[in-house]
Parts: sequence; C-alpha cells; structure tokens
Amino acid sequence: MASSISSSLLLPSTTDDKRHTTNFSASMWGIGFLHLMRFLCPKDLVKEKQVIEELKEEVRKELVIKASSNESTQHIKLIQLIDAIQRLGIAYHFQEEIEEALQHIYVTYGEKWVHHNNLQSISLWFRLLRQQGFNISSGVFKNHMDEKGNFMESLCEDAHGMLALYEASYMSVEGEKVLDYALEFTKINLANIAKDPSCDSLLRTQIQQALKQPLRKRLPRLEAVRYIPIYQQEASHNETLLKLAKFDFNLLQSIHKEELRQLCKWWKDLDMPRKLPYVRDRLIEGYFWILGVYYEPHHTLTRIFLMKTSMWLIVLDDTYDNYGTYEELEIFTDAVERWSMSCIDLLPEYMKLIYQELLNHHQEMEKSLAKEGKAYQISYVIEMAKDIIRNNLLEAKWLKEGYMPTLEEYISVSVKTCTYGVMIARAFVGRTDNLVNEDTFKWVAAYPPIVKAACLVLRLMDDITTHKEEQERGHVASSIECYQKETGATEKEACEFISNKVEEAWKVINRDSLRPTEIPFPLLTPIINYARACDLLYKVNDGYTHADKEIVNHIKSILVHPVPVEDSRSNA
Repeated sequence: MASSISSSLLLPSTTDDKRHTTNFSASMWGIGFLHLMRFLCPKDLVKEKQVIEELKEEVRKELVIKASSNESTQHIKLIQLIDAIQRLGIAYHFQEEIEEALQHIYVTYGEKWVHHNNLQSISLWFRLLRQQGFNISSGVFKNHMDEKGNFMESLCEDAHGMLALYEASYMSVEGEKVLDYALEFTKINLANIAKDPSCDSLLRTQIQQALKQPLRKRLPRLEAVRYIPIYQQEASHNETLLKLAKFDFNLLQSIHKEELRQLCKWWKDLDMPRKLPYVRDRLIEGYFWILGVYYEPHHTLTRIFLMKTSMWLIVLDDTYDNYGTYEELEIFTDAVERWSMSCIDLLPEYMKLIYQELLNHHQEMEKSLAKEGKAYQISYVIEMAKDIIRNNLLEAKWLKEGYMPTLEEYISVSVKTCTYGVMIARAFVGRTDNLVNEDTFKWVAAYPPIVKAACLVLRLMDDITTHKEEQERGHVASSIECYQKETGATEKEACEFISNKVEEAWKVINRDSLRPTEIPFPLLTPIINYARACDLLYKVNDGYTHADKEIVNHIKSILVHPVPVEDSRSNA
C-alpha cells in the first residue's frame, strides 16, 4: 500500500543540538543496478528446471545406493559425496536422503569411524555428523595425540588432514579442550604449509580461504560460488553433481533477481531516501543479507517479508540512534505500544510515515497468513517488535542522561535492540512446511541460548568494528566502552575480550544445535545463518553500511554473474 502521507515532508531542523545526526552516504548501486542483470525468459527457465530434475534423480540414486550398502568403502565415499553436495549449495534438494544417510552412518559406527586412523576421513566424518546434530565425542581425535595430550607433529605432513581437522575444530562446544588444541595446532601449521613454495596451488587457495573464514561460518550461497570452481578442478569430481550445482545456482539466481526487482519497486514507491534522508539506503546490501539466511526457492514469501521487515528495522534503528530527540522517541514508543492508526496524529510529522507503513506492512502480512490459518504468527512478532522499541528508548535515555551501563546491563538490552531476535522469529513466518507452530514463537520470544548467542555475535562484532565511528556521532556506549570503564582495560584489550565473547557465543550455537534440540532441527539453520552473515559483514568493518570492494564483489557474484555451465570434461 502506498503511503498517503505527503511526499513533501519536511524534517525538523538538523541544527537542533538534541539530535545526533549523521548523513550516511547514498546507495552506491543506483537504479542502473538492475540493468546489470540478465533475466531468463520463461522458456529457458522451463528447460533449466527439466535438466535440474533429471540431474537430481541421478544424484539421489547415487546417495541411496551408497547409503544402503554394507561396505565401509561405500560409506567413506558417501560422506565425501554429502560434503560436496552441501558445499555446492544443493543440499536442500536432498535433505531427507542426507538425514537418513548420516543417521545410518551414526548407527553403524557409533563413536568409532571405520577410517579412524586417517585424519582427513575422521575429521570429515566428525564435522558432518556434528553439523547434522549428532553428538559425536571429540575424544575420537585422541588417536592422533601423544601421551602428553598434544597433536602428533607427524600430522603436519598431511596437509589435507590438517585442513579437515581445522574445519572440524569449529564445531566445538564449551569445555572441549581437544578441539581447542586442534584449532591452535592446525592454524599455525596450515599457515606454514600455505607459505611453502612446494604446496599445490589449489590446496594453498583452500587453506588461505579456510584461515580467513572456516566452513562453519561461511554463508551457504557464497560457499557455492567459491567451491564450484575448486570442485571442478579436482580430478575425482562428480560431473553430474557439478552440472547440477551450476544449473541450480543459475536458476536460483534468476528467482532472486525477480524478487529483488519487486523489492526495488516497493522501496522506490516509498521514496524513503528523499523523505527520510537520515536513513541508510541499503536495499541491495539488505537483500544480500537475507539471501544469506534463506536462499532456497520455496522460501520466497518469507524472504520478501524478511526483507521488508529488515528495511523497517533499519528505519527504526536510524530514527532512534541517529535522528529522533528523546521527547519524540517517547511519543513514538507509546504509539508502538498501542499499535493503532488512531495514534498517528500524535506523532511528529516525519514519524507519521514510519508509523503508518509499519502498521501497513504487518496488516498486509497478517491478511496473507490468515488465509492459511497462521495469522497468530504476526501477533508474536509484533510483541517482539514492541520489546525492541522499549529497549531502544532505554538506550536513548542512557545517552540523554550520559549513563554508562555495566557490560551486563548493556548486553541484556543490546541483545534485543540488535533486532536479531525478532528477525529470527520473522524467519519462521510464512514457511511452507509444517515445522512451525505457536510454541516455536514462544520459544524464540524467550531468547533461548542459541537465539541469544546469535544476537551476541551480531551485537559484539558490530561493536568491535563500529564503536569508534558511533562514539564520534554521539551514540550510546558500546560493549567496548562499557568493558573499558568497568575494568580499566585498553581499547585493544577490550576488543580482544569482546572477540573472545563472540567465539564463546559460537560454541553455544554449536552446543544447542546438538540433538535433542528444543525445536525441529531444520529451524536452527536460519539462526546459524544469521550468525554467519555477521562473520562476513562485520569481520573487518561495517560491511552493511559501508560495503567495501569484497562485499560488492560478493553481491555481484550472487545476483549478477551466472556460473558458466560448459561441460568441465571438455576442459580436462
């Protein structure tokens, strides 16, 4: 629904010293971004879907044959096949087959993998089962340790095994010293291996990429882009699998392009960059973020709802953090609590557009869900939104009064205001499966450990990279300043402490992903992906607000550039 608020809104004077206004840079993409995209015609889409279905059946048969075999050699090939399927971004086609296959492997071998003396094989087996929620003991690696509890130096000669162990170590939970040692041991030695002139160039590339970002923290969609050319260079690659990955990537890209085209029209019609110029205009970056959470075709409606929601959360965040006076924010908070269009006349002029569209957005989604008997889902996300707004106002009060919270106080509020909790809840809205029910939303709203951990990954990584910039523009104290104030630590020491808190949060995510889980296992995937998105966007700087060359290239690789689909055997 288009806004009925006048398009000639005038903001209050920005010279008001009660405002802490930063004028963010305009969107770097411009209207020409869509023209970079090649949209497939309906006829080509039909052809690609037919090819994909044929290739899927071939892969499915291979999975079933290997999983039903009683031969250990087939089981070793099975885990290698599953690893390739997952890294190529096509695992969503084979969720049932992968679950049954790994369940069979788990039941058959228990804690003793058939190839337990092979470091690469046991590390892959361990990682795949942990990723699927099976609680394999990290004690399986003790065969590769000496009597002093150190990993054997002879392992350094096995580069592929070291890389596999490194990736497995990121599945650790709190208190797993074996995996902590494994991470420390492999990090040092892999760095040395990559510097060795005799190291194979393909292996060197994989090591360098892993040291920069381990598999556990990679977004599946970006991993597919990265891994397809690597897999193609492997002599033992499965041609059917490779072809399926390429066709599937390009088909999904065409779906994502069409979604983005619709969202660009929606955002353009709202005319936010002109009406509210203090708000970050980051639609493309936002959609890239959401694609990191859900990229599968059956999540289109949820993805669009999430994207619109995320843009409204940015509007609210910038209004509370970057523009509104405390008195205006009090009025707006009260209006959100009441959640009624009758409140609109009480608001300052520039806030009327925000409030009206906020209510419209939820009403439209509620109508859509009502047809499926799922309207109750909206009431939960609205209540969580109200909780965010209340905590936003508390942060504004801290800033107004010059109050420096303790780190504990800061975290208790910022896990709400970072908005990941409500975004996780909204990731469950409108799903087409039957995994979500009312208890799911009650669970998220209580901020259980895995949800809180994902929130902390975002909040703390954001703090590390943006705290200087935010303090310059008069932002509430971050976790860095709170820790420094409490302990007398230097900025460097505070950043190191907060970085360790991020790693602890990842261990909580890993622990709460092990079975039995409190909600159906597939629903944990978007939560993990939210944390992964932070590791990409906030590793070096604020990649959402100030996308650097690397982030821009990632966005283009996902949305602009299709994967070449020539038969790799012709290039052999």
